[in-house]
Amino acid sequence: MPEMTDADAELMLRVKRGDRPAFDLLMERWRQPVIHFVFRTLPDADEAEDLAQAVFVQLWRTAGRYQPSARFSTFLFTIARNLCLNELRRRSRHPTQSLDSPGSDEEGPSERQFPDIRQVPADIASQHGELTAKVDEALADLPEKQRTALSLCRDGELSYEEIADVLGTSLQATKSLIHRARETLKARLKPYLKTGQWGETDPQPKTRRPE
Repeated sequence: MPEMTDADAELMLRVKRGDRPAFDLLMERWRQPVIHFVFRTLPDADEAEDLAQAVFVQLWRTAGRYQPSARFSTFLFTIARNLCLNELRRRSRHPTQSLDSPGSDEEGPSERQFPDIRQVPADIASQHGELTAKVDEALADLPEKQRTALSLCRDGELSYEEIADVLGTSLQATKSLIHRARETLKARLKPYLKTGQWGETDPQPKTRRPE
């Protein structure tokens, strides 16, 4: 996981001036956390890859708006969350369509210029075993803000303050979201860990809890 240092902000300021090597370095540092985050929301390896690539395309396009007063991780994951929400809304309107690979009509990085990162979500999906799959399933059932807050805490290693900035919530509300998400996951996974059965012995109702 990338180290949270001022070096990221310095690189982003170089990107703001059109420095492509600085952008490539940021992408190399942050591509795995972004794919992990997107995969929590869209648990499909191919589509998670496409959307993660779109995050970095958008990062390049919006570099001019970056201010060093905001941490780079906050800026990046705000873009990632917004694109995930946009895709979920698009799917609700067109449920039979898959995610099309976005293009760029501006000079800058295109999807063909990205390194092959398809193996990362596949690693999440297959190599971590059945328990990881169950954790992902339970995460997918969480309300969006709870899922996003916990994913940023786990995969992005953001601080509570940074997560609050991404979500646009107070620090106390963010702590509450993460606490409720963890408690829900514990309740859902406890019967599975005891019996190896999923669902039938789970005493928790299958309805979503409020955010």
